[in-house]
Amino acid sequence: MSGLTYHIADRVATITLNRPDKRNALNGALVRELREAFARAEADDHVKVIVLAGNGKAFCAGADLEYLQQLQQNNYEENLADSRELMQLMEEMYTLPKVVIALIEGDAIAGGCGLASLADLSYAVPAAKFGYTEVRIGFVPALVSVFLVRKIGEGRARELLLTGRLIPAEEAAAYGLINKVVPAEQIRAHVAAVAQSLCNDASANSLKITKQLVRTALDQQLPAALETAAHLNAETRQHPDCRKGVGAFLDKQKPSW
Repeated sequence: MSGLTYHIADRVATITLNRPDKRNALNGALVRELREAFARAEADDHVKVIVLAGNGKAFCAGADLEYLQQLQQNNYEENLADSRELMQLMEEMYTLPKVVIALIEGDAIAGGCGLASLADLSYAVPAAKFGYTEVRIGFVPALVSVFLVRKIGEGRARELLLTGRLIPAEEAAAYGLINKVVPAEQIRAHVAAVAQSLCNDASANSLKITKQLVRTALDQQLPAALETAAHLNAETRQHPDCRKGVGAFLDKQKPSW
């Protein structure tokens, strides 16, 4: 049985973790399914925005208990291969040219909190809890630490990763871990509205290049980042989307994206 569902409507692909009895916990199979689902959405020209959600009371509770038990039996090479599979999922989410929105209607713990932090935009219900609890079971938040430091800064990342404490949604928003807390009865409509706004009001090429610019600003030293930005600026000016958008603006019309 598949650990997720995949649905497309109005240019939005919704990937829903679908292991509610396991609190949508991650295992090797689900990580592979997520990679396949994101690749499917990336390759589909009819998809402009991706929403990641969870079915049931939790968004994602981290690693599955049976999966953790299996990892105890693995040798170093097997664990390294497994770690690289999760690494590839995280890197693919981070570099995906399409916008990823996390719809968080329950707790996002450990690896689940990693998924939430890797999304471009994240919205959560007030009752959701967030945390990286790995140190409490003798593990380490190795892969997610690379991305979390970039997202919320070293000081706050140290606090969350070292203490392993769970924080409420409002605090997660104050830390910059998520974008906004939305009442439970409104969150699906809110995420749908954000997704449709991106689909209708922004160029797909511009969204892709803007995501690339944000990565460049973090990956390169200032002179190199500025040079890359200048080249991307020049290239974008020649793109059909830019010609279309500027033309519509000059004609006082709204471009159709």
